[in-house]
Amino acid sequence: MHQKKKILSKLNLSVSEGKKAFALLIDPDKVQNLQELQRVIHTAIECKVDFFMVGGSLILSDFLGPCISHIKALTEIPVVLFPGNNQYIDLQADAIFYLSLISGRNPDLLIGQHVLSAPILKRSQMEVWPTGYMLIDGGNKTSVSYMSNTTPIPKDKYDIAMSTAIAGELLGQQLIYMDAGSGADQMISERMIASVKRAIDIPLIIGGGINNVQKAKSAWKSGADVIVVGNAIEKDPELLIEITEAKTLLNQQLNVH
Repeated sequence: MHQKKKILSKLNLSVSEGKKAFALLIDPDKVQNLQELQRVIHTAIECKVDFFMVGGSLILSDFLGPCISHIKALTEIPVVLFPGNNQYIDLQADAIFYLSLISGRNPDLLIGQHVLSAPILKRSQMEVWPTGYMLIDGGNKTSVSYMSNTTPIPKDKYDIAMSTAIAGELLGQQLIYMDAGSGADQMISERMIASVKRAIDIPLIIGGGINNVQKAKSAWKSGADVIVVGNAIEKDPELLIEITEAKTLLNQQLNVH
């Protein structure tokens, strides 16, 4: 029996109040060492990120468990798994994005992987967040596009993105996550974000290609409820502080208290 989805309920309440949120994505395979991880965690705690996301396209190391346990030991900020496959599960996490790749036509990533992981998640205490995951062309071939064997939605096909998101919502997904992919050359356009946000009544998460504070603000102002940043912060840790300050200012400007 699952606990009530307290973290997701809190996010939904935040979205209903117009607040913007910021998630830090940590890929355990890209963490150089424990010292680096602790530095990033401490900075994220000081900046009061809304939640940590832990995951990646591959499992090249055995650092997933230690990564989550270190975050949990240092803070009560929620840890949400962002799994690349059904083996990317660690029950220490608070929640998991249960991703259905609704932009593609690969049945394994629509239901196949879920069948394999469902019994474990059903018995766990983790919150399971049904999420419609949409890959958007970010200007280059990304790991997630290659690994999923799917073609991203073209960056200028706004109607396709909108219709796909609506379909995900009507199928019962509780979140829509549009992703240009890790290391994308371009973030998802303002017009596409706005088109999708206007069409759905569930939280919209935007990731990929957000490598400076201007892009973060652009995504939020266009309609993103949550932005996800990972690669860029690995290269420039100060960006974490800049984006958090921008989020605080934006929420204040929106008269959010």
